[in-house]
Amino acid sequence: MTPVIQTHNLSRTYGRTNALRGLNLAIPQNSIYALVGPNGAGKTTIIKLLMNILKPTEGNADVLGIPSTQLAGDAFTRIGYVSENQEMPDWMTIQVFLDYLRPFYPQWDHTALVRQFNLPLDRKLRHLSRGMRMKVALASVLAFRPEIILLDEPFSGLDPLVRDELIEGLLDRASETTILISSHDLAEIESFATHVGYLQQGQLLFSDEMSTLSDRFREVEITLPHPQPLPAAIPATWLQPQAVGTVIRFTHTEAANGAASAELAQIFPTARNITLTPMSLRSIFLAIARTEAHAIQKGREA
Repeated sequence: MTPVIQTHNLSRTYGRTNALRGLNLAIPQNSIYALVGPNGAGKTTIIKLLMNILKPTEGNADVLGIPSTQLAGDAFTRIGYVSENQEMPDWMTIQVFLDYLRPFYPQWDHTALVRQFNLPLDRKLRHLSRGMRMKVALASVLAFRPEIILLDEPFSGLDPLVRDELIEGLLDRASETTILISSHDLAEIESFATHVGYLQQGQLLFSDEMSTLSDRFREVEITLPHPQPLPAAIPATWLQPQAVGTVIRFTHTEAANGAASAELAQIFPTARNITLTPMSLRSIFLAIARTEAHAIQKGREA
């Protein structure tokens, strides 16, 4: 199946700053793809490139089979976009705003969304809380049933109840649309995303189905009969290895096939106990981020 979003060596620079470097990404149809990473990693840049708000410095992207640099007019009746700081005409009431948008979209219907999000139609946009503004913004996208929805940090600064309502609204449409969402809310993302990509300093470190990622990563703890140093040649699949007394701990990045336990037993034949514990999405990303930060620091010191 052809991906609905695909990039080839997509890059973007701002002066001497590489905001995005050689991104190769494929997002399958009807997936909920979470793009995560620290501030400044390039998540917003990617979404703006896909929306043709920015032009790439190198490479290209296709959205629904259309080059992103050619997106215009009718193409945006198939693509929804909500940003963290969504701009809306504050002088309008919610009712006037939704009625204003209706003629632009042939499949527009906001009636059920008004009830679902409990929108006060007579209230002006300037008087809404951040949570209510995000509800209105999302309703204005869901109302025309786009084939793709791009969401840039939609949950930032929202209380848990509002986040749950927004997620429920997205999941109601998940069978008929593809969703790309950038977010720092790892716990929320883990609860509903089908795919995840980790961005670090403008580079995509990995892109996996959520289930595959959960199977791959394990926290490893090995208990030995006496203190023992780490192996001289540490496998690349071990992140943050440390030996403390008789215990060795690290994150294993390729533990999915069941061979990890046998591998570890061979490396540590005297081990009294070897445990491999599943990891949360947050724990996985912290392990990756700390490893990358340590590598960068070593590079600077070299």
